[in-house]
Amino acid sequence: MAEASTMVTALQKVARMCPASPAIYYFDTVWSYDDLTEHVEQLAGALQRCGVSVGDRVAVMLQNMPASVVAHFAVWALGASVVPINVMLQPREMVEPLRDSGASALILLASLMDRVDKMPHLPDLRNVVVVSDRQDFTGDPPPWLPDPATVIPSLPYPTHDYSDLLIGPKLARTEWYHGHVNDLALLTYTSGTTGSPKGAMNLHGHVLHTVDIYRHLAHLPTDAVNIAFAPLFHITGVVAGLATAVGLANPLVLLYRFDPAIAALAIERRRATFTVGAITTYLAMLGLPNLAQYDLSSLTHAYSGGAPIARATLDHFEDQTGIYIHNVYGLTESTNGIILVPWGERAPLDRDSGATSVGIAGDGIDVSVRSLDDALEVLAPGELGELALRGDSVITAYWRRPRANRESFRDGWLLTGDVARMTHDGWIYIIDRKKDVIVSAGNKVWPRDVEDVLYNHPGVAEAVVVGLPDAYRGEVVTAFVVKATENEELTELELVTFLREHIAAYKVPRAIHWVTNIPKTATGKFMRRAFRPPADVDMP
Repeated sequence: MAEASTMVTALQKVARMCPASPAIYYFDTVWSYDDLTEHVEQLAGALQRCGVSVGDRVAVMLQNMPASVVAHFAVWALGASVVPINVMLQPREMVEPLRDSGASALILLASLMDRVDKMPHLPDLRNVVVVSDRQDFTGDPPPWLPDPATVIPSLPYPTHDYSDLLIGPKLARTEWYHGHVNDLALLTYTSGTTGSPKGAMNLHGHVLHTVDIYRHLAHLPTDAVNIAFAPLFHITGVVAGLATAVGLANPLVLLYRFDPAIAALAIERRRATFTVGAITTYLAMLGLPNLAQYDLSSLTHAYSGGAPIARATLDHFEDQTGIYIHNVYGLTESTNGIILVPWGERAPLDRDSGATSVGIAGDGIDVSVRSLDDALEVLAPGELGELALRGDSVITAYWRRPRANRESFRDGWLLTGDVARMTHDGWIYIIDRKKDVIVSAGNKVWPRDVEDVLYNHPGVAEAVVVGLPDAYRGEVVTAFVVKATENEELTELELVTFLREHIAAYKVPRAIHWVTNIPKTATGKFMRRAFRPPADVDMP
């Protein structure tokens, strides 16, 4: 990895050293690294003929499929940067990252073409590349995989069929733009720690450094098989999935989108070793009625990030599968996971909050905890405050956002918005989001404290806790709970009685609402904002 300065040189190195090694498993499709590189050469040549050049931004709106991997590397091979776009975004939501980034091209799924037609005209957008949802797919398709589009409709931009672009002249790998560690690799839109979505400037050096953190702290073996639970349009998917697989010359298992049964079958079939997924992906696997029928024993390096994990959830998953889920912490702004529970170790428990540790910081990452009232005041070990980060994986600015930069960065440190505690020996505990604290009758309640106890009750499958407005208390603690299928008779009184035995009275929810599901983001995070009043417009 030390020889690679960009993701382009990382792929070239692997293709040179082990061209026949498997690069991608996608249902029945198997590509070697030589196959992957040839596809990149073909698409890079086509994008170059479309006018994509050094410094451009190209938006990629694809599911986890070989074409997404090809698109990333083809864009990078031209010295351009990738703007990942969430496939769940609707036309109104797509406009902001496309317009703000000035994307000159958009590579998207055929099943999403109608959304482009419904967007306002974007003068910077010069080309649209349409990829069949079944591109490079072989085998029996799952029932939810969209049918391939037979005709590409007329769009208000020059439009190209992806498969047609692969027929023309190639851009040989020897002609690829090598670039520099400080070149922009990803312009990843996030709400970050403040306000509306803005572009986190993830450089090639940031991505490569995070890969090294995974290599060392997760102790990834040279024969690891990486399965992408997270979507490649999210920082976890593109770094923990795509970049880590290529950086370590490992194969990447792709699933189009996460489905627990298909994921379990792929783990068994491909002997997958490593993944990073939201805890909801693991919960979904626990919900499989025939989970015990799958051989998941190869998944020895299972990590979860994106949201804190209750100890009860970790224990339950291990009881059912024999797999211990290691915590990982990272942000879009930190180019994914930079704080990990080292592989083979178990996360210690914070006695005050009951939170399991998210791990220790990787090499090249500095961590401090700041006062919640004064970001310049560094707190002593053990004190509760806002987590601040800096280092070789952490961005130093948002794209064209001077105000957000002033709010989120202080003296070179990123203020994460996460409330944390760090011990003398470097173990870090995330207590909750600073913005999620509930102030009820003057008492501060961290939703995590309540959620962790809820998960200890066998009748609870999923739960979120929020503060809802109250004329008397300011806010009241309110829980939204999905019952476990085997405990449909669970009552509010029973659950409240259970909670009162484990947490202070002021933390016990004043109301418990039964729901059939909890809305989640595309990466599996619970959407607390879905249960808040409409005035709460904070983005995920």
